[in-house]
Amino acid sequence: MPTRHVCTFAVEDTALFRSQALHWARHHSHFHYFTDNGIQYPHGGFPEMLAAGVAKHCPTVPGNVFGDLQAFFEQNRDWLIGYLSYDLKNEIEALESRHEDPLGFPPSCFYVPRHLVFFGPGHQVHIHSLSNPSEVFTEITGTQITAADPVSGISLQPRTTREQYLRTVEKIREHILDGDIYELNYCMEFFAENASIDPLAVYRALNGKSPMPFSVFGKTADHYLICASPERFLKKTGTRLLSQPIKGTARRGKDAGEDEAIKDRLFHDEKERAENMMIVDLVRNDLARSAQTGSVRVEEMFGVYTFARLHQMISTVSATLRPEVSFTEAIRNAFPMGSMTGAPKIQAMQLIDQYEDTRRGLYSGAAGFITPDGDFDFNVVIRSILYNQATRYLSFQAGSAITYDARGEQEYEECLLKAQAMLEVTGAGR
Repeated sequence: MPTRHVCTFAVEDTALFRSQALHWARHHSHFHYFTDNGIQYPHGGFPEMLAAGVAKHCPTVPGNVFGDLQAFFEQNRDWLIGYLSYDLKNEIEALESRHEDPLGFPPSCFYVPRHLVFFGPGHQVHIHSLSNPSEVFTEITGTQITAADPVSGISLQPRTTREQYLRTVEKIREHILDGDIYELNYCMEFFAENASIDPLAVYRALNGKSPMPFSVFGKTADHYLICASPERFLKKTGTRLLSQPIKGTARRGKDAGEDEAIKDRLFHDEKERAENMMIVDLVRNDLARSAQTGSVRVEEMFGVYTFARLHQMISTVSATLRPEVSFTEAIRNAFPMGSMTGAPKIQAMQLIDQYEDTRRGLYSGAAGFITPDGDFDFNVVIRSILYNQATRYLSFQAGSAITYDARGEQEYEECLLKAQAMLEVTGAGR
């Protein structure tokens, strides 16, 4: 790869520069903007950075995505930006996805970006470019910002009716009673055909309503990811692996006093704690496949954290990577995130395909970046709007964990709570 040229620039108005940078990036075939929105999160969220343009695509062959990704990284040793779709489960285990795929996102996409813009600290921006950083800075600061309505002419509808959802919850509970599974993450889709949106305007609206520590706005050719994720799938720093499963959700209160009461109820809720503990055990087992013996550790259990729209119960699991395990193997061993499958993992994924009405695709997969040192950070693609600009198909999904103690009406309402910000920005808020 050519050498990256690095320059630091001072900007007077960081909000203006950020807006100009996003408008500039949208003219490239591929870009990804990551941010933690300044949210305090255990072990931090995404750094604020923008990747734009393609220097090289990572070629992959179906059935060997992880091996191809490792080989491409070894040959290039540069930043890699991209995603892994949930349906890669089919090359990790003997599974299949029976539903049609109207979104049409490729199973994975990674690329070496031509330009990287790192924001901060303060009023500084750092441009790492394969061309001239000063020219990139000039292009960005010369970009005109155009206002646009987020959506127009969208007719959003649920793929699964409330009645279907309730019936399926009862079927899942029967599987639990029969001992087939302990827990299953059951999701439903909201979709619109012939949808016209301005992806950047939708992202800004969603990020304004639901700022999250693993926010992503990404474009790969005709496909857009508009993501407000609170959840980390997996992070690698040196030999350290970190995963932070979320299980447990509660609404925000009307004031600080009600907020504290709701957080206390969530923390002590036996059902939510049981769900969280099951997934923590699953994540521990996933990390143990890549870890040095005895290094897997639960750093925090049942942590309750507050976001703009809701409270979440988050646990943190860490491990030390064995020297002979490649970073892509560590990702493969833990993929997809256990909080979005259930336990046992393989049986849960089989039942997900049987009972859900939609192919998940990128939803509940992972988006993130890999550094030139082979470190990485990936979120879980949830609370995300997916859009195919060529076919004008728009989709987002929401789900909840079904255990034997689950009650269908409560789980359905939890799905709507998680979907509320996305419903609002697409003009279908309750």
